[in-house]
Amino acid sequence: MTNKKGHIFPIRVYYEDTDAAEIVYYANYLKFAERARTEALRQSGINQSALFTEHNIGFVVRRCVVDFFKPAKLDDLLTIETYLHDISKVSMNMKQYIKRGDEILVELEVKLAVVGEDMKLAKLPEFVQKALVKIFHNQVV
Repeated sequence: MTNKKGHIFPIRVYYEDTDAAEIVYYANYLKFAERARTEALRQSGINQSALFTEHNIGFVVRRCVVDFFKPAKLDDLLTIETYLHDISKVSMNMKQYIKRGDEILVELEVKLAVVGEDMKLAKLPEFVQKALVKIFHNQVV
């Protein structure tokens, strides 16, 4: 499945996000991307705490590839665009772009695995898969 529409999440760069030169510390881009994925799930009606307590599953990052093109700076207003590339019974692949205006600063490819409380692969419940497909407006191609 390939998505036709992504989720947009705005974020402001604060002093705590930067180094001494007022440039975003590289690891913070991962935090920004995580927040955007969490808010996309929340918008789809999925509460991650409830998934864990009620269904004994959670998401873990299995793989993450990050390309840094340009730095973000203190007070920049950024948007994180998240796209669901594909989804299976036990994992999903997402593409994320951290942008300042139309300019791509960082690009991430993230593979998330579904795990149970024993940290072994678990099946993604159908209602979660349907919610994700709905929020990202996916269509089978």
